[in-house]
Amino acid sequence: MSIRELLNPTNSALILIDHQPQMAFGVQSIDRQQLKNNTVGLAKTAKLFNVPTILTTVETESFSGYLWPELLGAFPGQQPIERTSMNSWEDKQFVAAVEATGRKKLVMAALWTEVCLTFPALEALEAGYEVYIVTDASGGTTKEAHDMSVQRMIQAGAIPVTWQQVLLEYQRDWAKKETYDAVIALVQEHSGAYGMGVDYAYTMVHKAPQRQVK
Repeated sequence: MSIRELLNPTNSALILIDHQPQMAFGVQSIDRQQLKNNTVGLAKTAKLFNVPTILTTVETESFSGYLWPELLGAFPGQQPIERTSMNSWEDKQFVAAVEATGRKKLVMAALWTEVCLTFPALEALEAGYEVYIVTDASGGTTKEAHDMSVQRMIQAGAIPVTWQQVLLEYQRDWAKKETYDAVIALVQEHSGAYGMGVDYAYTMVHKAPQRQVK
């Protein structure tokens, strides 16, 4: 296993940490609606490619609120791991869940970048995992807090990625017809201008019927 090896659905696991209302309220480094769009797109990516996914929350009822329903919707029936520690890696149940995936490449996103992403990312690196931090599905209390934390993690050996990069790295070949349609649908829903371009190409170039969104 090497950081030069591309991510694929069989060598990686996804970890989503503390995407909860109170945590999102404090985010100032990225537009919060964009943050939610990106995170949900990332979650749907993992579900589409059957990538093992860990959901975890902190102090749900006493402070942070429940995990975003869109994430629960992506993984119906999956119970988030509830913690008290800011650092997920200090929670035995969380570490056991990571180990149970059998994957050494960990794709991680969290609120907040400077705490709930940085702490376990550094710990996972120390434990011998390869860590890929999804910067646009994470958010900090200020842009500087987010940026400096990303730099710290990179200096420690983490690899920065974006949610759409993960999606396209998993697909990689448009000849993979078993996931092609679902990837295109995900792009149309969550990829902004790229999705608009797909809509345009389908309708104006290939003369497909206009897509209807309920």
